[in-house]
Amino acid sequence: MEYNEFITHVQSLAQSNSRAEAERAIFATLETIEERIGSAQAQELAAQLPDELRNYLKASQKESAQSFNLQEFIARTSQKENIDPIMAVNHVRAVFAVLQNAVPPEKFTAFHTHFSHDYEELFTTASTT
Repeated sequence: MEYNEFITHVQSLAQSNSRAEAERAIFATLETIEERIGSAQAQELAAQLPDELRNYLKASQKESAQSFNLQEFIARTSQKENIDPIMAVNHVRAVFAVLQNAVPPEKFTAFHTHFSHDYEELFTTASTT
């Protein structure tokens, strides 16, 4: 999936008012994913994404994953975006849905295994095509 297509799909699913808002949602979510799964696993995911998005999965350079629940994931993402957590939930869901369509199924399944059961609502099947 190309960068512009990724942005367009997130903007549509998140019902964002602007491309810039969708980009902020993507960047904040990817950075929080990297914090949650660690850099080695984030590199595997990054390899499947457009070049413009890869750096957001390399932001912290922390080797180990941090264990935090869905509520903390949303709180961190909303803080990075500087938006209300309720709006951040919608943005995170949109990014996860587009990731699911952008990444080969076996890679997405491997990515999914790094999240505890409380994250399941983010892994609902959604088609962006």
